[in-house]
Amino acid sequence: MYAISKLRAGWQWCAAPELWSRRRTAGEAVLAVVLGLLAAGTEELLRSGELRLWTVSTLVAVLSLMRRRLPVTVLVATAALAGLSDGFAPLLMVVAWSSGRRIAGAGRALGAFTAAYTVYVGLTVVVNWAGLRPLTYVLFTTLYFLATTLVPGLASRYWTQRRTLLHALQERNAQLVRERVMIVGQARLMERQRIAQDMHDSLGHRLALISVHTGALEVDRELTERQREVVGVLRDASVHAMHELREVVGILRDGVEGPQGDEGGQPAARGTAGIEELTATARAAGSHVELRRTGTVRTLAAASDHAAYRIVQEALTNAYKHAPGAEIKVELRYEPDSFVVEIVNGPQRQERPMGEVVSGGQGLPGLHERARLVGGMVHTGRIEGGGFRVAGVLPYGAEGMPGGMPVTPMVDAEDDFRQQSQRVLWGNGGPVMDGTVSERELAMSGSGRKTGGGVALGCGIGVGALVLLVLAGGFGLYFLVKEMDKAMIDPSRYRSIRIGTAEDEVREELPTGDTFIASGLDGEGPEKPAGSRCLVLMSSETGRNINTEPVFRFCFRDGKLIEKRSYEIASR
Repeated sequence: MYAISKLRAGWQWCAAPELWSRRRTAGEAVLAVVLGLLAAGTEELLRSGELRLWTVSTLVAVLSLMRRRLPVTVLVATAALAGLSDGFAPLLMVVAWSSGRRIAGAGRALGAFTAAYTVYVGLTVVVNWAGLRPLTYVLFTTLYFLATTLVPGLASRYWTQRRTLLHALQERNAQLVRERVMIVGQARLMERQRIAQDMHDSLGHRLALISVHTGALEVDRELTERQREVVGVLRDASVHAMHELREVVGILRDGVEGPQGDEGGQPAARGTAGIEELTATARAAGSHVELRRTGTVRTLAAASDHAAYRIVQEALTNAYKHAPGAEIKVELRYEPDSFVVEIVNGPQRQERPMGEVVSGGQGLPGLHERARLVGGMVHTGRIEGGGFRVAGVLPYGAEGMPGGMPVTPMVDAEDDFRQQSQRVLWGNGGPVMDGTVSERELAMSGSGRKTGGGVALGCGIGVGALVLLVLAGGFGLYFLVKEMDKAMIDPSRYRSIRIGTAEDEVREELPTGDTFIASGLDGEGPEKPAGSRCLVLMSSETGRNINTEPVFRFCFRDGKLIEKRSYEIASR
């Protein structure tokens, strides 16, 4: 128990809002440092200057720390800077995910991502304008923006809405459970009051009549002493029944234990101390009852003491009804680890009065339940010779054990609710949820009645975005292959072309080179022959190292090929 309490205290400390705030701050700082290092590494690979490297990494770290507070501003600014420098690319993906879940409203989110797309594509095309085809570059930058920015933003937004919906449903479920418990409690109180009123009106009236009639019989001069004694027992029994009825009515009305006695009347003995009075009353009524105690008398817990009294009372009542005139033996045994009460009656010896025996069939099951609630057990059954036996085993409790040691119950308490999940509902015991919030969150899923509609909508958006990306990627790959065919030749074809060949024949054998891939190649390499027009193509084979690319140049003048040359340029 000590270890469990320590673990629980540790979990409560870990779940404290202050600790979560510190952890989040530390996580944000670590993420900012990591993104800054990635940006610095990217700039170093691109051979940027030291000043630009440190500037980019610092800006990345600052924007990463600001993305929670200013999601729209940071998204647009990061998209603009990513169009100017590739070092902001990792940050753009992180900011897109964060903005997708933090920008409130679908219209505002659409506007923010549209603005980010516009500035990203616009600045990218402006920076790389020289010799390029603008529409082709817009296509590729759009595909890149969709894959690295729009898809993470949509995924984050769907995930956040689904999680918010789930939490709203959990809050509503917890609130419904609390309301159901309150309604059940109110219904139980109303039913208690109704039962109490019925018992007071019906049983109270009949017991009062019994008490009046027995009191009148007791003073009748025609009765013998024995008859007066029996009538007195009946009157005392009715008085005790009235006291107990008042206690039960008080419990049903208020839900608390009633008083143990009333002023001006006899207290109702509820425990092992009252068992002797029960047996004495039975003997006075003409029954043969024997009471025996064994073992060292110990103190029982209040609940066990009351259960023992009820077991004896119910067993004697059953003997009166089903075996009139039979001998009854009541034994109270104080065992070392438990208290045993046993009631045994013999077979019936007197004729049962005319009429059926009035019995609700709930007496013995009630004893089993009463004993179970205090951690004990009850056994009932017939014995040889036609008799009946009721035996109960009850725990002492801490009061009756040596040194006050606690006792483990003999029977586990069964509870329908405890047989269900032991996990506490999220939000249980918290403040009552605002109904407007839950309705708004339920509407986010597309249906207030079917939670599967929100999942289907989110999955549909995800599948649609994936299909769009696959189609766009396939088209882009096909377009790229076509463009590369316009800019590349094999070295064998280069070697097969002879100087002095007509320009038209050479151009028919070679690609046109009219593509963005070959743009800017004619500006590099050796000096061109004077007055010539040159076609520069890339080689289909790689260079000797990753930093250079082989190219082939064909120069024409006066309708003939005057020079062909092979050389390497820096990788682009």
